[in-house]
Amino acid sequence: MIVVIVIMALISGMISLFMQRPIQTYFASARRAGMSDAADTTIRRMARDIRKSLPGSIVTPTTTPANQCLEFIPTKTGGRYRADLSNAGTGDFLNFAAADTSFNMLGNNSPLPDQAIVKDDLVAIYNLGIPGADAYAGDNISKITAVAAGVLANETNITIDSKLFPLASGGNRFHIIPKDEHVVAYVCSGGMLYRTVRDFKVTAAAPACPATGAVLARNISSCEFIYGGADLQRNALVQLGIKFSSEGETISLFHEIHVDNTP
Repeated sequence: MIVVIVIMALISGMISLFMQRPIQTYFASARRAGMSDAADTTIRRMARDIRKSLPGSIVTPTTTPANQCLEFIPTKTGGRYRADLSNAGTGDFLNFAAADTSFNMLGNNSPLPDQAIVKDDLVAIYNLGIPGADAYAGDNISKITAVAAGVLANETNITIDSKLFPLASGGNRFHIIPKDEHVVAYVCSGGMLYRTVRDFKVTAAAPACPATGAVLARNISSCEFIYGGADLQRNALVQLGIKFSSEGETISLFHEIHVDNTP
């Protein structure tokens, strides 16, 4: 029996030596696959959000360390407003010479819940991100108070809080900011990537890009968000660099997102 026990111990030791490396490799592969999947999902979610941002609204607030926060105003849909009366002299056009309380959208309101314009959404027109035409400051936004079918066929009447918009859009375009998400920020802090939401009404003492809200990803060893601004064609580029680390292994992702800043 002693001989058998010794032989079995030797055989078990040899088997464990042969099995150890494949098992370690399997768990390492599973860990890398998990990190890769988390990184890919994170980048895709951020890209989807950023592509729907209000033109001219992407900013990288000064934080410590730098480039750890990306902030923007999300939109859920948009359209074209009536800029003049119809040939028959009818239609509710948007007035830029005086404060207006309603206008017609060319087209019907979307039946899709995530794209339909509803009460308390915000309408933004010709956001340039500069003083006098800055949605963050409320220069060119107004709250929607009612949405109904227009008198003219295939038009929707949108009632808003009285507002004199500073600038007319060259393409008669407007964007809709969802009522529940006025400003969205992605913040890296303490190994976490947060997606935080805030209202426009924030006091001057409020911290920029607070590390609160929903946790989008964990095990973040470093991240860098760079906004390239716009050129004469109003194109811009957002660069996302994120590193995920776990048990001594790191996966690095770099992704570029084209942003159409045509207001």
